[in-house]
Amino acid sequence: MEAHWDLDTLRVFLHILGAAVWVGGQVIVAALVPALRRIGPEATQAAAQQFARVAWPFFWLAVLSGLWNLLEVEFEDAANSYHITLTIKLVLVIATGVTAWLHTKASDRRRIAMMGSLSGVTSIGAVLVGVAL
Repeated sequence: MEAHWDLDTLRVFLHILGAAVWVGGQVIVAALVPALRRIGPEATQAAAQQFARVAWPFFWLAVLSGLWNLLEVEFEDAANSYHITLTIKLVLVIATGVTAWLHTKASDRRRIAMMGSLSGVTSIGAVLVGVAL
């Protein structure tokens, strides 16, 4: 087996990087929220704003590199199970983006927690389904 460096390597790297920062960042922030709340609401808000400045560009990196990935697929040769799995992944990616955006717009703690949790779960689901592709 040999290592090779080409545009496919770059494409997959960018996709993994985008997903790692987006999904991993959500896991880390979720783990920090209880400690941040003890400091005060301003700490939680400041961390959320800083996370958003970093995370959203990487979300879009994952989306754009995912579109690049789709350009490399020979859909007419792909099995039906591939099409179904891809559809599930696309739904999960859209869901994580929408629920994360709703999380940023929410004003009450219940909705903030619900949208944040849904975004985290759907982002992890997108990674799991993506691995199957």
